[in-house]
Amino acid sequence: MDFSDRLELWLDRLGNAVPDIIAALIILIIGYFVAKLLQGLTERLLRKTDLDNRVARGTGSAAVSTERALGKLVFYIIMVLVLLAALDVLGINSVLRPLNDMVADFLAFIPNIVGAVLIGFIGYVIAKVVSGLVAMAAGFLERLGRKAGLSSDINLTGIVQTLVFILIFIPFLIAALDALRLDSITEPANDMLRSFLEAIPRIFAAAIIIALFYIGGKFVTGLLQTLLESMGANQLADRLELHQMIGSNRLSALLANVAFFFIMFLGIITAVEQLEFDRLSYILSEVFEVTGQIAFGLVILVLGNYLANLAYRTMSSGRTDTFLAGLARIVILGLFLAIALRTMGIADDIVNLAFGLTLGAVAVAVALSFGLGGREAAGKEMQRFFEKFHQDKAIDRSGDPGKPDPGRTPKPPTETPPPPPPSRV
Repeated sequence: MDFSDRLELWLDRLGNAVPDIIAALIILIIGYFVAKLLQGLTERLLRKTDLDNRVARGTGSAAVSTERALGKLVFYIIMVLVLLAALDVLGINSVLRPLNDMVADFLAFIPNIVGAVLIGFIGYVIAKVVSGLVAMAAGFLERLGRKAGLSSDINLTGIVQTLVFILIFIPFLIAALDALRLDSITEPANDMLRSFLEAIPRIFAAAIIIALFYIGGKFVTGLLQTLLESMGANQLADRLELHQMIGSNRLSALLANVAFFFIMFLGIITAVEQLEFDRLSYILSEVFEVTGQIAFGLVILVLGNYLANLAYRTMSSGRTDTFLAGLARIVILGLFLAIALRTMGIADDIVNLAFGLTLGAVAVAVALSFGLGGREAAGKEMQRFFEKFHQDKAIDRSGDPGKPDPGRTPKPPTETPPPPPPSRV
């Protein structure tokens, strides 16, 4: 085949393809204008909803052009469809097959997306409406919070609104994820949300428990503080000399706060047990036990400080030399410190060893002082013992009473009665 034949064949093919090319160009041009029209329509509709400002308020950032981004998304989707139509007119099937499959999958997935969006939107609206109704009871909730002793900084109404919104919106969110039919993505998310829904009753029970312990603790500690004040607990702090420890605080208020701390601690442990956090519950129980031991140990230290000061004042009154009084105070403080540390459970072996060594040292010191100071008197007593021993031994050998024993009272000698006179006949 010569060149002229090839050129003629090529021109014939080009002539046959010209109508298809013209049709494809017309489709592209019309599709471009349609895509632009739908882009502008989408942006205008979204602009009426004030979507940009809402997104900016929700994200806390500067104004985001969400309307323009969604408009461009619509434009590109339509242009992809137009391009597929143009390529189909040109008969380029080898290129179109994977692209057609992708577009077909996307178009088949669009109803799922629309359904999920609609379900989520309906759930959001319902949750917003119902949670907004809670604002109608804002005054009642605030008064209830003030009666319960909550601070005015706590927005009880906002907390309740958020909880109601979450409780209503989560089931709709699960349904929206199910509508997408993306099992690999939605199943873990649904499992997590279902677990959260199953935990909601336990969470409410834990919250109610903490609220009851808080209200009850406030009531009980208020009564306790009043009772302590009427019993003269604040004056007791003066007698116990606790000013350096508590400063300007009142002892009754301090004890009431400690009692409230233990009540709330116990309430938190009960709430954690309700949530079935076994490990955390065990740890908190151990901490609660140690805290109680430490508090009891501090009470023992306060009592020891009072007794030590009392002994110091008693022994030093009317005397110029206060060495023995100071020594007694140190010994009493050391004794009660050892008892307090033992009660707290802090280094039991070290406390036992230190206390034992201290008592041993005192015993050795007393023994040495007695032994060295009474050496001469002990020698005299031993000499008298040995002299008496040798004297008794000599008496046993000779049978002679000898000298009377200085340790015994001598018996008076017995007199022999005279013989009777001879009888006369």
